[in-house]
Amino acid sequence: MKKFTLLLLFPFCCIAQIPAYYSSVNFTLTGNSLKNQLATLITETHTNELVYTPEVWTALEQADLDPDNNNDVFLIYGYNDTDNNTDNDRTRDKDDNCHTSSCDGLWVREHVFPRSLGEPNLEYEGPGADAHHLRAIDYDMNNDRGNRRFADGSGNATILAGGLFYPGDEWRGDIARMMMYMYVRYGNQCKANTVGSGSSSYSTLGDMPNVFLEWNAEDPVSQYEMNRNTVLQNMQGNRNPFIDNPYLATVIWNGPQAQNTWGNLSVTELSVNVINVYPTVTDGIVYVENSTGNFTYTVYNSLGQEVKSNTDRNTINIAGNTSGIYILNIKTPNSIKTFKVLLK
Repeated sequence: MKKFTLLLLFPFCCIAQIPAYYSSVNFTLTGNSLKNQLATLITETHTNELVYTPEVWTALEQADLDPDNNNDVFLIYGYNDTDNNTDNDRTRDKDDNCHTSSCDGLWVREHVFPRSLGEPNLEYEGPGADAHHLRAIDYDMNNDRGNRRFADGSGNATILAGGLFYPGDEWRGDIARMMMYMYVRYGNQCKANTVGSGSSSYSTLGDMPNVFLEWNAEDPVSQYEMNRNTVLQNMQGNRNPFIDNPYLATVIWNGPQAQNTWGNLSVTELSVNVINVYPTVTDGIVYVENSTGNFTYTVYNSLGQEVKSNTDRNTINIAGNTSGIYILNIKTPNSIKTFKVLLK
């Protein structure tokens, strides 16, 4: 049988001390408790709210600089600087920005969390002027994206069926971490489920789309994102915690294990309580091994619908359901662990 073991692994390169900025946060907490402490931190340290014009222009001209060419800014969703189509440019001269309505070939400001999807609408102040989710973007690419919700795809940025939008392989992690920041910073005004599509079955509260947790794990933080975080802290006062350590999203919302850049992050329960789930490709029966013997489980289909739940049963039978991917959430007294199971 194929056995899947959930272990806490820390890559030796990339391990760093927890920055002093987070000294007020209790990292023994998980889930909603940790999310609330991070929300307090990034709200209280957001001491300077930028003015949409002109301060946001200044912020993007500095924060979106290409580390390899400080004359250019990166254009969100862009992917090709070598063809004849300027709409999909990946970079552009930082001075080629546009403050008017005729902006072909120039870059403008993209609200990655669309203003119209805010509850209520994001004005050009507060969350609407928070540079942690504002990016330089080609004018025509900005019009193509509009206020489309994000969905999973592959390759370059593209409009998907149903009017959804895939931001491109290079940018998907950036998008996920910005949307996590906006939800933690502004709460129900900037719900992650409003801007992201698909199931939210990884999270016990159902408040973070699976697609963002997957993108956060699949597309690691770049040097550009790290530079941007520091530039914006100098301007606004606060940071995006999910850029500093993508693993914080795993601790809060579960799902795929993202990179843990702080080797001394305290997650004791995860590290000592090993759970085995096998086989992960099955005709219907899945076995659970848990060192504490105290857990409950819930099984969801790919649409996020609950198909089975029970308590302290080491044998889970999902036979009779439609073939496909299922999400198995196992809840212990202190955490929830998530597994993907393929039903043949």
